[in-house]
Amino acid sequence: MTQTVYLVLSDQMADWEYGHVAAQVSLQQFQQQPGRYQIRTVALTADPIRTVGGVRMLPDVALADVVVDDAAMLVMPGGDGWESGSLAAFGKLARTFREAGKPIAAICGATVALAAEGLLDDVPHTSNFLGGLGSYGGASFYREERVVRADGVITAGGASSLEFAREVLAELETFSPRTLDAWYEFNRVDSVEAFGKLVASVQE
Repeated sequence: MTQTVYLVLSDQMADWEYGHVAAQVSLQQFQQQPGRYQIRTVALTADPIRTVGGVRMLPDVALADVVVDDAAMLVMPGGDGWESGSLAAFGKLARTFREAGKPIAAICGATVALAAEGLLDDVPHTSNFLGGLGSYGGASFYREERVVRADGVITAGGASSLEFAREVLAELETFSPRTLDAWYEFNRVDSVEAFGKLVASVQE
């Protein structure tokens, strides 16, 4: 059965923070179980949003229509608007996912919604910087790292979209561990040798 990875859309979302995730969850190449996942986009309403880069995007569903039972993960890209609290409803959606035992992933400003909802109070995590998370109960669990994956919660700073994708793919077991390592190396160093490792990882 195909499971849904919900990708949050919001006005002024950061275009560079979700690309690797969306592509590698959807593309069949290199996957252990092709067709296991599909991406569905979700926004506060069914109205189009416009990214920080000016791209107009139409969500698949409104927040009220998310079906958590069939979901594999909630992925929350950052961008403008998270600090204002106008996107707090996605923090509540993330809580619903966690209460259902589903993993969540947030990068950049989207981590603010997790902190405000109390979802980072007892799990190691990171963000752009500690002060940006405001007053919350999990400051002692903050880690100065590019990405942190712990207990089904993935967090990253906005400059770490590749590392963020790596941990999302690891949590979903989209690739074998060897393929995941090779995929990350190829995207990080962009060499013929690294691409050869990636291809070889799925041929054996």
